[in-house]
Amino acid sequence: MTDRAPQVTADRDDPPSRPLVQRVGAILWPSFFAAAVATVVFFIVIDPLILRDITFPDLEISRQGGYTIAFFMFWVATAASSLFTWILLRPAGRFQGPRR
Repeated sequence: MTDRAPQVTADRDDPPSRPLVQRVGAILWPSFFAAAVATVVFFIVIDPLILRDITFPDLEISRQGGYTIAFFMFWVATAASSLFTWILLRPAGRFQGPRR
């Protein structure tokens, strides 16, 4: 018995698409953890009240509000990164015509 890789033929169909919930979860779940780590690391160095006084001194944002806003900003940024990676790694065959 040999351990050969399977041959890919030109007429082979692409694998079926994954469910939408699984695709969204694969983007949001890792980005949630990355945002949590980024928030902790960022606020080890920066106090949210000092950041508020520098950027928006007229707004009444508590320390906890600053943590919350920053977490969601980091989550959006890391989710966008995961989304772009997913877009770039999709199989090309789904967007081109049938193979010859």
